[in-house]
Amino acid sequence: MAETPLTRLRALCTALPETTERLSHGEPTWFVRGKKTFVMFADHHHDDRLGFWCAAPPGAQEAMVAAEPGRFFRPPYVGHRGWLGVYLDVPVDWAEIGEIVTDAYRAVAPKTLVARLDEQDPADG
Repeated sequence: MAETPLTRLRALCTALPETTERLSHGEPTWFVRGKKTFVMFADHHHDDRLGFWCAAPPGAQEAMVAAEPGRFFRPPYVGHRGWLGVYLDVPVDWAEIGEIVTDAYRAVAPKTLVARLDEQDPADG
């Protein structure tokens, strides 16, 4: 099976502790402990753009969108809460996407799970 942006994103999300996936608003969405959304695949507007929306640390959305509006955007519905939109139909640095996904997880996960994540990879702490 060919690797797609969705399969790569899924692998990054599901590698994080106690992450589950289910459809939300018709799109694959990843949750911490089945409750808190941290990443949502974004193809449901069918606007010919492929990407995802994710939780982000305070100030990250504004800085990233200002620096690279061709790669990042303020998503509808959740952008006012600081969530970040990331385009996947442009050249993608998957190592950077991994960092963005991990930051999204850290933004919503309970402290005990963040601590577990830090134990898995002390360099991220």
